[in-house]
Amino acid sequence: MLDVVVNGGWGVREEGPQQLAERWVNFLKALEDVDTAAFGGWREATDDDSTAPFISLSASTVVEYVTRMNPEPDVGRIGYTTSLWSGKPGMPEVVVHMSAGGTSPYVTDSCAVTMRSGELDESVLLVRRSANILGALAESWDIDWGQGYNDDEYDAVEEEFDLEIPDPRCGRVGYLSANRAALVPDGLPGTYTRTAHGGLIIDLTRDGEETPDIETVLETNRVLRAAGALERLPIPFDRAKW
Repeated sequence: MLDVVVNGGWGVREEGPQQLAERWVNFLKALEDVDTAAFGGWREATDDDSTAPFISLSASTVVEYVTRMNPEPDVGRIGYTTSLWSGKPGMPEVVVHMSAGGTSPYVTDSCAVTMRSGELDESVLLVRRSANILGALAESWDIDWGQGYNDDEYDAVEEEFDLEIPDPRCGRVGYLSANRAALVPDGLPGTYTRTAHGGLIIDLTRDGEETPDIETVLETNRVLRAAGALERLPIPFDRAKW
């Protein structure tokens, strides 16, 4: 059984279908660079996945899809919500979900990659590349914070710190935008990678070679919270990142 999520969030950043589509295309192409065997052959999210049409990775095609899936008159305020999925034989089913672009200072923007399988487990190469997936997400969407986790890791962190959905946290991998990263103390476990936006990826899996236990994930969150690196953006949002 496999159920692993890599996601990221940020505050308010007004963007229309064209800008969001360009981010979508860049992100999906970056995912294919991470694992061409698992990512690709993207389909629209429909009620019947077996007949869902494939979508080409061109900005114009994705603009049309994003616009078509968000007919609400107040979409400019609440933001655009769209999903795509891919399911190749012998690979986990992957769903990529985006909710972003609105002007509301009370709505968290986010992007998530969910990897699920009833037959495969977390030893698959795709899951071991969670840090690479998070890096692609951070670069493409310019997020404020991000993480990769399974259900047990997510629940443990949520319960330990009494968190709500938009609260920053760290899983088996984590991402902090530049101002958050500046607060990270030395001595945390794992490996570290800087991104083009000045952010920091914390990889407790050491490039997929290790599986951190729950206590390691919790202790990492304790240290980061004590340093102020996981503070929630003030609501109402007045910016995208800390």
